[in-house]
Amino acid sequence: MSENSKYDVIAIGGGSGGLAMVQRAAEYGKRCAVIEAGRLGGTCVNVGCVPKKVMWYAAHQAHALEDAAAYGFDVNLNGHDWEALRRSRDAYVARLNGIYAGNLERKNINVFKGFGRITGPGRITVDDRELSADCVVLATGGYPVIPDIPGAELGMTSDDFFNTLHSRPRRVGIVGSGYIATELAGVFRALGSEVTIFVRFDSVLRSFDPMLQEKLLAQMEQDGIRVVSNATPSCLERNEDGLTLVTRDGRRHSEMDELVWAIGRAPNVGGLGLADVGIETDDRGFIQTDKFQETSLAGTFAIGDITGREALTPVAIAAGRRLSDRLFGGMPGRYLDYQTIATAIFTHPPIGTVGLSEPQARAQYPDQQVRVYTSEFVPMYYALMERKVRASMKLITVGEEERVVGCHVIGDGADEMMQGFAVAIRMGACKRDFDDTIAIHPTSAEELVTMR
Repeated sequence: MSENSKYDVIAIGGGSGGLAMVQRAAEYGKRCAVIEAGRLGGTCVNVGCVPKKVMWYAAHQAHALEDAAAYGFDVNLNGHDWEALRRSRDAYVARLNGIYAGNLERKNINVFKGFGRITGPGRITVDDRELSADCVVLATGGYPVIPDIPGAELGMTSDDFFNTLHSRPRRVGIVGSGYIATELAGVFRALGSEVTIFVRFDSVLRSFDPMLQEKLLAQMEQDGIRVVSNATPSCLERNEDGLTLVTRDGRRHSEMDELVWAIGRAPNVGGLGLADVGIETDDRGFIQTDKFQETSLAGTFAIGDITGREALTPVAIAAGRRLSDRLFGGMPGRYLDYQTIATAIFTHPPIGTVGLSEPQARAQYPDQQVRVYTSEFVPMYYALMERKVRASMKLITVGEEERVVGCHVIGDGADEMMQGFAVAIRMGACKRDFDDTIAIHPTSAEELVTMR
């Protein structure tokens, strides 16, 4: 093996986690490389957060145009050009791919196009080339799951939504109840599609606080999204009038032009050679690590979606940076604490949430008083219009000091307001700290510091 094939750090996967790790390591003077078969940026940049938010903004504009008359505007619409939106969105993503490449080049980080495979401690092959590193980071992310049922190939995944959907379907079905399903349902509906969402149980976002589930479900139905509950697919068929989804209980749901599978993502571990080198995975294939992100193979680490922890871009980035800080930055005890992670779901209206749900708080603190504060109102934006989209908020506190352990908001601006409240909750803020904070008026966020 040549001297040029030896590195301090090699990341297999050029997504958010892998790139964050090697770029931070390069800042510490380490020689780094990235192995990536696809486009730089991973899921987030190419088929996730970034293009999703562009589509959310487009849907947001559709709502704003609908609301404009209430503020005195005479707006004449000539339709919506889905393909023009797609071209602009994809051009933006391509620019980001270039920015990522430029950043790596400026930091002298080598990029190998291809699929990496671990052949031993610190040893990797990329196609027919052998590389070595003191530190190997696995950050290959995940891929959308397609159910193992007849006709499943007739549907599309969220990846296909961004990669191949060049026109808006008039009638669309979405199978799933999580982030992707609820977000795409809102986008399709706002831009004019008839939408049916199929959920396995009786709600959406089932891992979130019940208030968020209830209010989002009600708003989706108010917006004209049809929700079919207790719907487990058994097969998908194509006929003269489009697609028909058959569920296990024998129901047939017809008249759909497209159907999107949004039932989760699986770890992208195929071809890594994990079993050959003894890297442990769980029964779903997610790589097991300790709190320092190290796998069962010494010197080999895993970060991001491949670990089965919170599948969020900032989580992967934080894990990668903390790993470099610990290994190369003189911070021996540094690691990512996966507790109290804030997140936003870009539904309509958006959701912002951090900390424990009410059921989680009552289960985790059975011997302490759990007190819940709530507020529900119509934001001032809707005061002049017939269309009313309500906002709902919940604070969850524990103990005599009423330490805030959960904050959940659904309503306009929830996505932006949650970042600051996440800082306060992570610092251990109590309800009195919220009460003693002067409200910003008139805003929706002021409700969080005026609850009684």
